[in-house]
Amino acid sequence: MFSRLVAVALLCVLIAFSGCSGATHRKGYTRVTSTKMRVDKVRAGYTFSGDASFYGKGYDGRKTASGEVFNRKDYTCAHRSLPFGTKLKVVRDKTGASVVVRVNDRGPYSKKRVLDLSEAAGKALGLEKAGHAQVTATVIE
Repeated sequence: MFSRLVAVALLCVLIAFSGCSGATHRKGYTRVTSTKMRVDKVRAGYTFSGDASFYGKGYDGRKTASGEVFNRKDYTCAHRSLPFGTKLKVVRDKTGASVVVRVNDRGPYSKKRVLDLSEAAGKALGLEKAGHAQVTATVIE
């Protein structure tokens, strides 16, 4: 009798905590939960490069990870670990086109990309046709 009661209690606890896993499995979305990579300050001049894409219409008016409302017409970007408010000069490697953006969101969620730019910043770099391109980003502030 006692072992049956313990088994039922254990089952109830497992069911109660199964919804607390913290994983979100919406299509195209991965929650960034690790804070290990985040830093308080980044030295001006820090440079990185890789593939960048842009996002816009579907996210307009939604809150970003910083709590700010996303506006696709602003020159902003998403980066996995740079502090919010960091300003970057982003240069498209192939054309030399450049834009200055401010980090206000987390992402990109594709491991192949280093930045997700707002629609306005993406268009300034000429990404509207290709959707993505190789860029070099430098911290300026």
